[in-house]
Amino acid sequence: MNRRLLFLATFLPVFAAQPLPAQAPKTDEPTSENNEQLREGLKRFPEADANKDGILTLTEARAFLAKHKPEADKAKPKPKPGGLKPDMANVPYGPHERNVLDFWKAKSDKPAPLVVFIHGGGFRGGSKDSYHSDRLLAAMLKSGVNCAAINYRFLDTAPVQTILLDCAHAVQFLRSKAADWNIDKTHIACVGGSAGAGTSLWLATHDDVAIPGSDDPVLRESSRISCAVLYATQATYDVTRWPDFLGMPEKPFWDDNEALFFYGVKSPDDLKTPEGKKILRECDMLAWISKDDAPVFMDSNLDVPKPTDRNEWVHSTQHARAVKKALLAAGVECVLVQDEKKDAKPDVTAFLRGHLGMH
Repeated sequence: MNRRLLFLATFLPVFAAQPLPAQAPKTDEPTSENNEQLREGLKRFPEADANKDGILTLTEARAFLAKHKPEADKAKPKPKPGGLKPDMANVPYGPHERNVLDFWKAKSDKPAPLVVFIHGGGFRGGSKDSYHSDRLLAAMLKSGVNCAAINYRFLDTAPVQTILLDCAHAVQFLRSKAADWNIDKTHIACVGGSAGAGTSLWLATHDDVAIPGSDDPVLRESSRISCAVLYATQATYDVTRWPDFLGMPEKPFWDDNEALFFYGVKSPDDLKTPEGKKILRECDMLAWISKDDAPVFMDSNLDVPKPTDRNEWVHSTQHARAVKKALLAAGVECVLVQDEKKDAKPDVTAFLRGHLGMH
């Protein structure tokens, strides 16, 4: 595959979705001079610099993407064929077109536990379809455990705090189907990678979002889970806390414009208001941790002392260690594969089976 097209298909759309600061003058627009991704975009696509001034602006990147969108769409990786066909596909659990899930029903003569798989992709991409050929999903079904894989809204239509609630609502919806789908609603786990891992952690730590007196039977269901499995997780989605455990980077991997986009606010000052602080608190998994939280299994193999690029900044094992420290301090069971003895590597299937009552 043409790597330039692949970059165009998977990288520049991030900028196509990002809003400019409200009423900001053009000089405040992100450019290749102050934004790492646009710098990379200029290297890969010098022709995107429409006025040939050596600087790629967000506006130019968007225009270039719009012009080349058909070939970018053609270059997008296609889902791998095959895999386990779900018993029910694209079942709506909410009003948005991406509020859909797939469900695999385990062979069981009694209500069976459930594992919910949540895809990664930076809250900008990814799909539940990536789990159709997942070995852990296949192992769970073989063990007699129901499985589901969910989609959720992306940041171009909703801020992260709303996306997290999407996923909580998916858990509530699945619980509401317990009788019809033979689900043991007392034993539900979440599994995810990257953004899906952070979301699973949020579900494992966040207080129940159930509304007991709601007229909607789905909203009366609990969002709490029995355990979580996290691959390359983030510790918190209050990104202002990341330097606490990652250290302050020599060069920024996150800028104000991206933060505004992430939380759906108009200016950096908005995050300093009571409402802004409430948003950060809502997204802060570390702050939600308490002794009644679900046990967590983590595998985070990007073990570097200090991040040197964006991928390390987002996926460093230090995220997982910050989670482990907080969970153990609260008295919650936590396994981090990278900190266990090499000759006694924990088994994720055994962890899930144990906490889902599959003895």
